[in-house]
Amino acid sequence: MDVHSRNNVTVSGRPGGPVVVLAHGFGCDQNMWRLVAPILERDFTVVLFDHVGAGRSDLSAWDSEHHSTMSGYAEDVLEVCRELGLGPVIFVGHSVSAMMGVLAAAREPAVFAGLVLLAPSPCFIDDPASGYRGGFSAEDIDELLDSLDANYLGWSGAMAPVIMGNPGRPELSEELTNSFCRTDPRIARVFARVTFLSDNREDLARVSVPVLVAQCSSDAIAPPEVGAFVRSRIPGSRLVTLNATGHCPQLSAPEETALAIAGFAGAPR
Repeated sequence: MDVHSRNNVTVSGRPGGPVVVLAHGFGCDQNMWRLVAPILERDFTVVLFDHVGAGRSDLSAWDSEHHSTMSGYAEDVLEVCRELGLGPVIFVGHSVSAMMGVLAAAREPAVFAGLVLLAPSPCFIDDPASGYRGGFSAEDIDELLDSLDANYLGWSGAMAPVIMGNPGRPELSEELTNSFCRTDPRIARVFARVTFLSDNREDLARVSVPVLVAQCSSDAIAPPEVGAFVRSRIPGSRLVTLNATGHCPQLSAPEETALAIAGFAGAPR
């Protein structure tokens, strides 16, 4: 199957410029980058795509086995980046896509000029034995997934404001709710388990390309301790804390987010 059609790949921006690939998180699609992409297009070739099962991807390509693991999505990411034929790319992974980028870069580092991990979390579940704080107890995640299974639309309306983290801007929560609701509930249930049950802490040390960890100043989904943990586990990585609040700074603070990406992507390697 043609990867461009499978993942609804779109390419825009400056021909011949450094290539920036923007990857969306759970329950979203490439439209989440619509405020960031035009800023980056001035200086970069910008690539957008939808994960299989999201947006305008080819839903017939979704496979319950392949897409039940982070590794399956990482392989999709590698196929998209290889098919571009534009050389090493800067991969910007938001939320769960950050760990897809980590796995992909660990597997084939030559494909990547660098990674931007935006609001990443290698493991959402706290691990008291090691002192790791992911932000949720195992019981929290079980309840979250049970609620999603029982009433996906109701879960979407309740969780979107928590994820967005900008109570003074209800239009952002409404947009995220609508994005969730456009996702096939059957696919969302599987992807939610990939997102919230994966543990990629041990994979971080395998990354050898340049990495920028960009976290928000306040994020109920990925607290500051998570960003610090990721930076400490990836050799040579840098951490920047955005003034933005919530888990989706590409919507709540697109200029700041784009500036962080551009500063990293345009830096000499």
